[in-house]
Amino acid sequence: MDLGAYEQKIFSQNGEDGVTMKLVELLYKTPQFYVEFGVQDGSECNTRILREKYKWKGLQMDGGHEDDAIQLRKEFIMKENIVALFQKYNVPHHIQLLCVDIDFNDFYCLNEILKEYRCDILICEYNGTHFPHEDKVVHYDPQGCWDYTNYFGASLLAFTNLGKQYNYTLVYCNQTGVNCFFIHNDILASTQLQFQHMGDITKLYRPARYGYGPNGGHHQDPYNRPYLRSCDLKN
Repeated sequence: MDLGAYEQKIFSQNGEDGVTMKLVELLYKTPQFYVEFGVQDGSECNTRILREKYKWKGLQMDGGHEDDAIQLRKEFIMKENIVALFQKYNVPHHIQLLCVDIDFNDFYCLNEILKEYRCDILICEYNGTHFPHEDKVVHYDPQGCWDYTNYFGASLLAFTNLGKQYNYTLVYCNQTGVNCFFIHNDILASTQLQFQHMGDITKLYRPARYGYGPNGGHHQDPYNRPYLRSCDLKN
């Protein structure tokens, strides 16, 4: 199955809604639970479709917005507090869909979550300005935020390495080179689902197509800050 055929924008920034809908319809018959953080005011994000079309329940968090009507909580997220926040809001230990998009420390926060929580589907923003053979993660800064340059997050290879560590397989990257999708290997085994180029990072990788900086991404980091390798980071 080629998930690219299902890309569609409804509430998402790009075509993530269509891919999410296809995965949900393949895997679930009843409403489930989602978590997404880094949603701004929740009007344009990857889980609004789950709430409005499929009646899923869930938690959204953002550092600058809150809205009780959609369970959006105002929280500044760091690797040191992410698990405590999940506990504060009674997130179940089995999450059907998790979406991570905080524009800087995504890799570190996701790592902390996966130590404690099982997710069926992961959606992560990756830094598409790095090529599929490049293992790059920003240096952790608990107060780190995106500064409108191409120094943010982690490469697709770094996220793929993290996913493998916790038993996830890369199944898709959206066409604008923004988000990657992973599915837990137990789900793939139990459903026997097959997706085009599943697990093949060189074929699934999509370069950044959203800016005028290096490799189609955001503006070059003027400080040329160094990256770490995911394989060198210890849990």
